Amino acid sequence: MSTNRFLYVLVFVVGTASLGAEIAAARLMAPFFGASTIVWANTIGVVLVALSIGYWLGGRLGDRYPRLRELCLVIGAAAILLAIVPFAARPFFELSTDALDEIAPGAFVGSLVGVLFLISIPVVLLGTCAPWAIRLAVPDVEHSGRTAGRLYAVSTVGSLLGTMVAALVTIPFIGTQRSFLAFAVALGLVAAAGLGWRYFALPAALAAVIAVPVGTVKATDGERVLWEGETEEQYIRVVEQEDGDRALELNEGQATHSLYRPGSYLTDDVWDGYLVLPFAARPGGDPPERIAILGNAAGTTARAYGHFFPSTEVDGVEIDAELTELGERYFDLDNPNLDVFHEDARPWLEDSDGEYDVIMVDAYRQPYIPFYLATKEFFELVRDRLAPGGAVIVNAGHPEGNDDLETVLGATLAEVFPTVLRDPIEDTNTLLLATEAPAGDERLAEAIPDLPDDLRVVAAASSERLQPRLPGGDVYTDDKAPVEWLIDRSILGYAGDED
Repeated sequence: MSTNRFLYVLVFVVGTASLGAEIAAARLMAPFFGASTIVWANTIGVVLVALSIGYWLGGRLGDRYPRLRELCLVIGAAAILLAIVPFAARPFFELSTDALDEIAPGAFVGSLVGVLFLISIPVVLLGTCAPWAIRLAVPDVEHSGRTAGRLYAVSTVGSLLGTMVAALVTIPFIGTQRSFLAFAVALGLVAAAGLGWRYFALPAALAAVIAVPVGTVKATDGERVLWEGETEEQYIRVVEQEDGDRALELNEGQATHSLYRPGSYLTDDVWDGYLVLPFAARPGGDPPERIAILGNAAGTTARAYGHFFPSTEVDGVEIDAELTELGERYFDLDNPNLDVFHEDARPWLEDSDGEYDVIMVDAYRQPYIPFYLATKEFFELVRDRLAPGGAVIVNAGHPEGNDDLETVLGATLAEVFPTVLRDPIEDTNTLLLATEAPAGDERLAEAIPDLPDDLRVVAAASSERLQPRLPGGDVYTDDKAPVEWLIDRSILGYAGDED
């Protein structure tokens, strides 16, 4: 293969690895820092800065060392550093986990910066490739534009391929750590091809590391990890406590998204509220005929409805099909009247037939609620999909003692529904109920005698807590809904109060 043809292969593989590493980096951090747009913005920003530095450096090195050997040595070094990233980042992840547990924003931000710094180093080296390759490929000034355009086009196509392969193939099927290693092997192979057969020991060594067991991604505190893995959507872990309780954790794991207690359909947590709060808006104490759960997760609420209200038809919406499988395997999810739809909540609701007595919104990527599930337009859609007299229940998660998100959600709901009530069921969760029908604590109290025995105490406690929504709050719309900014400010405010 001629030198110029090889350069096209080289920039293609480097482009693939550069953007593949960016996708893998965001996924690497998700179990510890979350998957918000803020984390993505930081990751993309660091990668762009690193590539810019690499372009500058590559131009200088190309002029100083206009030889293929030196370029391939740099790419080989990038391969080694890229393979080290998921292992070297672990101390920073442990620091971030401790910081989250202790609400220490300085340590959390510091660990995030540390991981981003680790990622930036190999990306800088990869960024040197395109301008250096142009320096080697351009025979004369007359052909420089054409050659540069072709090389950058090939590099961009490689970047597109790397993005798709990382997101759709390597991360779901071999995991994040091995995705880094796979891209490192590809870089090692192309670097060795330009250096000579003796250098093929590098990709061989990197390939051998892929066989090393990944092990548990995150440390546990006396918990037994029953299942751990990654999907196209998120990092997932199922853990079992010493008392046998099982919890579903997603991404950074600072919230439980489903809970199973052996021998019980109650959780002593927020899910119990979904079982009784609808009766605050239902005359006569009759159970709902049809409900929709947006954010079904592993099916804690759907399972309980199957037990306490077996005649209620349940449509569960969960974007990640793996969670439904885990619900059936580890969370005793068994409800003959449950239909699960593996789609995004809002588009699914748009296409649904509606006529729901209750629509429950619990679709979090903790601690963030998707902005498009917190707007006036969304709640208007919800209203249109409710049966006459129906109600919507929204789970507003928040730092302890902070009600910023709840206030905004309450104000936005009030733009659509005349009645909005709140049940501060947990220190970090408030359930908001909104309806066009009469509703209140008295109606819930009247329904208690008709409820199953196990739910009467739960309903009595909910009726005592039930009260009007908090005053004030901005109304969010599809055009303007700064949910993540609001929540980040809340977290930092809570951390400041703790300090």
